[in-house]
Amino acid sequence: MAERPILDRYASWLLAARRLSPLTLDVYLRETRSLFSWLEEASIRIEDVASIDLLSYLVFRRSQGLSARTMARIVSSLRTLFKFLRLEGLREDDPGELLETPKQEKVLPDVYKAGEIEKILEAIDLSTPGGLRDRALFELIYSCGLRISEAASLSFDMVFMDERILRITGKRQKERIVPFGEEAAAWLQRYLDEARPQLARAAADGFRRSSRVFLNRVGRGITRKGIWKRFSELRLTSGVQGKVHGLRHSFATHLLAGGADLRTVQELLGHADITTTQIYTHVDAEGLHDVHDSCFPGQANGL
Repeated sequence: MAERPILDRYASWLLAARRLSPLTLDVYLRETRSLFSWLEEASIRIEDVASIDLLSYLVFRRSQGLSARTMARIVSSLRTLFKFLRLEGLREDDPGELLETPKQEKVLPDVYKAGEIEKILEAIDLSTPGGLRDRALFELIYSCGLRISEAASLSFDMVFMDERILRITGKRQKERIVPFGEEAAAWLQRYLDEARPQLARAAADGFRRSSRVFLNRVGRGITRKGIWKRFSELRLTSGVQGKVHGLRHSFATHLLAGGADLRTVQELLGHADITTTQIYTHVDAEGLHDVHDSCFPGQANGL
């Protein structure tokens, strides 16, 4: 059973039957290649893999210092792979059925305080086209709770300035409508008027003009890595610790703190399952404890 034909057929099946997002597809294929590499070194054919072999592989992966969350993702990818092999008639059994997902510790997402977000945004140098882009970009990510991939792939046919809404295609190609605030609208308009034309002119001759809203310094659509890099630089400049995805977490938490209901936040974030959204209620509860402690110092210690 050749590795390349299996990967090609597996990728097609994941896209057609499972409707995975491109990012999740990349993860599943990467984990599959990792398994194939381990099997090759162990001289085990994919047709002969037993449950004990998969357990040995998982022990090997865990020895690399991976988190419980990452291990759970690996287990999920293994189950999916062997389900595919069985459906395709490439195996008669499914050794992945016996794998158990490791219990994950509940990790609350990092959330910025409003003052910290202002500090990050104020650290942006607005004297350059890239600076105006960054201000509009991060304002929009926070105002709409966008994933980084969603911000990077934002195109003009997804932006409705008059209505102040975005039409976002998220995970599993699920569409949602997200409004954005006056502040984000003002910075986005300024970027489109003043900075984007300058960035677009930097595109190499003969290169097709990008339909992406946010461009990099050579006139092409900014990438996820480009966004991460810019935010890392702003983090150093502002002195605020955290990740760019924290802006999305903060959007959800601040909405709930402001009185939004859980179902509304679920729709705005594009979560398929409301239990995913519920973690932000725990974050907000942590904030309530902080407020209580500031108003009633000493009571936590029984004073």
